[in-house]
Amino acid sequence: MLRFAAVLAFVTALSAAGYSQEGVSVTRIEYGGWRDCVQVSNSQIDLVATTQVGPRIIRFGFRGERNEFWENPADKGARGGDEWRIYGGHRLWHSPETKPRTYIPDNTPIEYIIMSDGVRLIEPTEGRTGIKKEIDIRMSPDEPRVELTHRLINLGAWPLELAPWALSAMAPGGVGVLPMPVGPSDPFGLLPNRTLALWPYTDMTDARVTWGKGYILLRQSETATSPIKIGISADDGWAAYANGGECFVKTYDYVPGARYPDGGCTVETYTNSDPNMLEVETLGPLTTLQPGASVEHVEHWFLFRGVKAGDTEDWARSTIAPLGRKALESLAR
Repeated sequence: MLRFAAVLAFVTALSAAGYSQEGVSVTRIEYGGWRDCVQVSNSQIDLVATTQVGPRIIRFGFRGERNEFWENPADKGARGGDEWRIYGGHRLWHSPETKPRTYIPDNTPIEYIIMSDGVRLIEPTEGRTGIKKEIDIRMSPDEPRVELTHRLINLGAWPLELAPWALSAMAPGGVGVLPMPVGPSDPFGLLPNRTLALWPYTDMTDARVTWGKGYILLRQSETATSPIKIGISADDGWAAYANGGECFVKTYDYVPGARYPDGGCTVETYTNSDPNMLEVETLGPLTTLQPGASVEHVEHWFLFRGVKAGDTEDWARSTIAPLGRKALESLAR
């Protein structure tokens, strides 16, 4: 009992004062009108998670520089109420998308546990679904890299079919890049090897899209007048967003043979001018989550500097794809 009390007191002290060890610093700050945010940083990058609402990672970028994520000016500092707010940044949902289940407001305070290299964000259990959301954030001590474990826990009385869904709302002005499967699906190359999902409002003649042989590019435009969303059955395990000489790459695990939501999509992208951002989204396989069970979906984020601007498939192949491969190779080491 004394040992447990001592550990509890130590964890409480960490949560109150922050923590710094082996190159990673975890501190509490005020950000965007919200008190008690948690900032995780190393010598190169930092991120900020809100705790008065969420779970949300509202900022990610190089230290002292611009936010790679979009923030909704109208939602800054907002909390409470029954209206769902987009806020911006990175969030965790469960797919397939539907109302009202997907849009349960995350406007109330969350719990958090500060760890030596990051923080765990813990949402109160959703009343409508019985789902509890958690995000474990762990930062590399010396690289511009973060590991995020997204967790859905079924605390309800019934099994639920769902898939974890991780969405990053990126700052305006960039280009999203999705790699398509290129290898044959059978020894003779006779069967289709990819799924393409289009939403009802998607116009395939939209000039913001490049339908390439090996890559799909989607440009974010502040002058666009309609939304567009695309999903594909990508198996390379990465997606990217290039903006202002920097490139955000997220990796995820692809499970061959698994059943994915939205007709088989592992990665999706959405953009609009209102809100003025572009989302890079990854999904885990559909699963029947029994009461008391949990499912996890892991992303790794990488941030690269000095990236040549472009918006053609040749540019995606020569400039962006090597960064995706570099991210995956670094995880394999």
